[in-house]
Amino acid sequence: MKQRTAIGLDAEKTTELASKLNDLLSNYQIFYMNARGFHYNIKGEKFFELHLKFEELYNDLILKADEIAERVLTLGHTPIHAYSEYINKAEIKEVQNVSGAQETVTEVVRSFSVLIEKQRVILALSDEMDDEGTNALMSTNITEQEKLVWMYSAYLG
Repeated sequence: MKQRTAIGLDAEKTTELASKLNDLLSNYQIFYMNARGFHYNIKGEKFFELHLKFEELYNDLILKADEIAERVLTLGHTPIHAYSEYINKAEIKEVQNVSGAQETVTEVVRSFSVLIEKQRVILALSDEMDDEGTNALMSTNITEQEKLVWMYSAYLG
């Protein structure tokens, strides 16, 4: 008989899911720091517009990172919480000293693409496990971020 977690999920499969969520968390944290840097350093004629958009972005990213970490805990595992681990795990890489509108927005779109791809993988796994909590979280994130990719892409022309 399969061992179950406190919320009734297959304990073995939650280990795999928690690992994927920790990988996703790492990417969120690096993206968050990049967005903070874009907010701080944006220059040019689009400064006022993008300065505000990047603040909205990093505020949303940190909330989503928190939700992911709490989901890892709900599954009975430990979220990673060291930047050294985030840097080692994340596919999204640190971006430094970027201040132009095109460069920053291009990086935002690229980062969202990474998150969406990872969330789709997690969604498929959590769906297979009948894990509605993780499904709902991933589905909501994907829906919101697909729209943001469209909007930021439209900005790029």
